[in-house]
Amino acid sequence: MSDQGAGAADVAAVCVANIGPKERRTRMRFGVILLGGGAGLAAVLVGIEAHRLWRLLLFLPFWAGALGMLQARAKT
Repeated sequence: MSDQGAGAADVAAVCVANIGPKERRTRMRFGVILLGGGAGLAAVLVGIEAHRLWRLLLFLPFWAGALGMLQARAKT
C-alpha cells in the first residue's frame, strides 16, 4: 500500500536547511536593508509627489526584501 496521503507534518520532517547560519544572516540583512530603503524611497517619492508609475517601481525593493527575509526564515 502506497503512502500517498502524507500530511504536511511528514513533509516538514523531511525538509533540511540548505544554507548555513551565516548565509541566513546575510539574507535577512539584505531583506531588512531593502525594505528600509524601499520605505525611505517611498517617503521621498510621496513627498515630492512623484507620478504613480514611478512609485510603482517600489515594488522591486519591497519584493526583493520580503523574498530575502522569507528565505532566511525558511532556511532555504
